[in-house]
Amino acid sequence: MARIKGPRKIHRYTAEFKLKAVKLSELKGVQVQDVADALDIHPFMLSRWRKEAREGRLRARVAVAPQARERGRVEQLSALKRQYALLREEHELLKKAIRFCSARRQRSSPLFRRSRTGSAYRHSASAMV
Repeated sequence: MARIKGPRKIHRYTAEFKLKAVKLSELKGVQVQDVADALDIHPFMLSRWRKEAREGRLRARVAVAPQARERGRVEQLSALKRQYALLREEHELLKKAIRFCSARRQRSSPLFRRSRTGSAYRHSASAMV
């Protein structure tokens, strides 16, 4: 197993920050993963903070209320992720359709050439001469 070279970064978060993250993750319709991504922390760390808050081991000096602007950002991020997933799915579907149509054209093009050089085409060309 490879070892990490150089000093490891250890982030220390304040209790207020942890409680704010926990409050954001407890909002209705908001997923833990989205909050963790928005705050640039690992989802497992946020889950651990939630557990500590439930057990009463995580306390702050001042009660922290979720701010509407932060909640809006998390909801917006969640909506953008859903929209991105939908657009990606549509893109994959369009790529399949393009491959299907181009394969169909390649199969049908030799038949089209034969029909143009068929007897009806030759007869009309000889009539002109």
